Amino acid sequence: MLLPVAVVLAIGTIFISVYLAAFHAPRPHDLPVAVVGTTAEAHRLDAGLEHAISGGFDVRPYGDEAAAREAVERREVYAAYVPDRGAGRGKLLYAGANGPSVTATLTAAFAQAGPEVGPPPAAQDILAVSTGDTRGLSVFYAAFGLVLAGYLFGMMTYQAAPALRFRQRIASLTLFGALGGIIVALLAGDTGFGALPGPFAGTAVVTALMAMAAGGATMAIVKWTGSAGAAIASVVLLILGNATSGGVMPASYLPDWLHPLSGVLPVGAGVRALQGMSYFHNDGLWSGLAVLAAWFLACVALLYLRDLRSARKDRPHTP
Repeated sequence: MLLPVAVVLAIGTIFISVYLAAFHAPRPHDLPVAVVGTTAEAHRLDAGLEHAISGGFDVRPYGDEAAAREAVERREVYAAYVPDRGAGRGKLLYAGANGPSVTATLTAAFAQAGPEVGPPPAAQDILAVSTGDTRGLSVFYAAFGLVLAGYLFGMMTYQAAPALRFRQRIASLTLFGALGGIIVALLAGDTGFGALPGPFAGTAVVTALMAMAAGGATMAIVKWTGSAGAAIASVVLLILGNATSGGVMPASYLPDWLHPLSGVLPVGAGVRALQGMSYFHNDGLWSGLAVLAAWFLACVALLYLRDLRSARKDRPHTP
């Protein structure tokens, strides 16, 4: 009678705690920004930004505006400050594709930097978000939907088809991922809402791997942990995964204890790959594909070992 109450309240408490820790008062931690100038000018700007947000930025010097602009476009930095050598108003180059939260943080911080910057710089969006994604949140919702679908698939596959053999189950998982990837690419790309401007094939592959990784992880967790698997998978994939995905704001905004999860959980790896492929010259694409493939292969191996172990237990012993 008490077990369902305890489990659901525990999951709810974890959900609320994680999301409040991540988003109740988000602020950047060492968010990389560029300045066109010398190392001394970078230190001076860093001191000014420190007054606005303590520990919020990592200022890096670049030799010229072209190099700083390219760094923003490749997401090596999130903004570039170009001072006016005539002591007038400088420029702040930023990528709107990083989302409105990042843009608001940057413009407010540079406006509050004081004499180290001078008058608030003129903000210039050099990489705007797609017109089909005005708030920059489509990648988050697409990833959330995929992971939720993967979680439900992993839960239902043993309930709806308990007698499937290992090869059939993996084939079913692969088919689910492939179809899910195609559906998301059709809905989010140019054929649908125009929210993700990346190539159709690339979007389909990344989202398919995300779905397969989430579904495979749920299957493996349920298979190895039994009745506790549903709760464990929901915490790992739906709560921790989506909170650290970077779909709402970059991982640099996360608390230190959540930040490392962004690069290793399937959702964060997939979100960064999709963003990079859509806007930032494939930043995070190959590392994201590697992480997602590793999750899928590891889950397949765990499922195979579990089925092999069960087969050995069921095998009759001869005297």
